[in-house]
Amino acid sequence: MAFKTEYEFELPRGYVDEEGNLHKRGIMRLATAADEILPMRDPRVQQNPGYLTIILLTRVITKLGDVRGIDTKVVERLFTADLAYLQNLYRQINELDSSMFKTSCPKCEHEFQVDMAFSGALEGV
Repeated sequence: MAFKTEYEFELPRGYVDEEGNLHKRGIMRLATAADEILPMRDPRVQQNPGYLTIILLTRVITKLGDVRGIDTKVVERLFTADLAYLQNLYRQINELDSSMFKTSCPKCEHEFQVDMAFSGALEGV
């Protein structure tokens, strides 16, 4: 079984380039330690910590349709639904499965798994 480092995606809305072409399909790779550490030195991140997301995504998105070179301008021009989708994908592929918890119904005792990452219950953990 090969270790998977790249993940295909399809944006919900899509990136519209300067010529009006729509790009929806892309590839995101796993992040490295450098991907998360080096952007912290960027003055844009130091002035606005929210900009970290933009820089992180430019580092890990390796392909987006026929766009040549994914840079901050491309990510800044994404629709908010697409940005949220990519942020979620980034978390899914880079975090361990520690957000999955086995639980059971208190009434019928049926056992099932719950993804706590989407409930907001793990915020700050």
